[in-house]
Order: sequence, then C-alpha cells, then structure tokens
Amino acid sequence: MDYGEGIEIKVATTHDSSVIINMLKQIAQWMKDNDINQWRFLLDGGDDEEIEQAISNKETYIVLKDHEIVATFTLLSKQSEWDRHIWGDDISSKSLYLHRLAIIPTYMKKGIGKSILTWIQDNAHDKEYLKLDCVTDNVKLNNFYRCNDFELIGVTDGHSKYQKSIKKK
Repeated sequence: MDYGEGIEIKVATTHDSSVIINMLKQIAQWMKDNDINQWRFLLDGGDDEEIEQAISNKETYIVLKDHEIVATFTLLSKQSEWDRHIWGDDISSKSLYLHRLAIIPTYMKKGIGKSILTWIQDNAHDKEYLKLDCVTDNVKLNNFYRCNDFELIGVTDGHSKYQKSIKKK
C-alpha cells in the first residue's frame, strides 16, 4: 500500500532513540512558541525514559520521507497508566492506544498525519478501536482527528477522548 510519495513507516530501533527524543522536544518547543499548551513536560526530559522503553518494546514507529525521519508515533496494545486515567480500565484489550504522534513542522499539512492513521488502520490486527487523547483546547488537532473520522467520546481532565472503529470488514 502506498502511503504517500517516498513515505516509509517502520518500527523504531534503540539506534533511533536520541533522534526521536530530540524531535519530540523540538516539536514541544514549536508548540510552546505557537502558544499550544501541550507536551511542555517533554522539554524537561519528563518522558525520556518512557519514550526509550516504548522504543525497546517495539511500540514506537518512525516515518521516513526520502530516508529522513519526519514523524514518529507510539502504539500501545495495552493501556498505560495515563490511558487508565483518561479512559478508565479497558479489560477487553480490543483497543490500540495512539501516543506521541508527532510530525516535524516543515512536514505538517502535507498529508503525513492522514497517511499514518491509514497505515495504523491497515496494520492493526485483532483490534476493534484506535483510541487517543489530545488537549481539548488544541483546536487544530481536535479538528484533524474529527476530519479523519474519529468520534469524540468525551473529555477527561482537559483532554478530548477520540476513538475510531478499525475492525476489518
């Protein structure tokens, strides 16, 4: 399946850790500079260990465009502590949880986010839902998920909860 010209998505390796962490921090700084109150904790290394753990668990992916890393995302098949806080306990384990979907600003608005969501849907086996949360007052991000057929399930602790059915027909 073609997800866009020159786009390749693959599992990140520990070799990619510092690139991913630096990219997430750059994007967090970009958000801060653009008055988007999200991911500030990343600037202080708040999630470095968790990011590295997700990479070594093979839950983090890199998106390459012409062999350069332009985006990253993490998919969890089991809830994190944060997911339980936002969603409550999900004992069905029929959901994938999307975290840290991040695209380098110069590659934003070029369809990469949509390509990533399509790729996840095409590659999610044995799962019924893709779930994610984002800061409620990030209007553009909320619109992005709504435009990509995610359903707003509710709001918890200032975070919009979105889900999409990804079950294979």
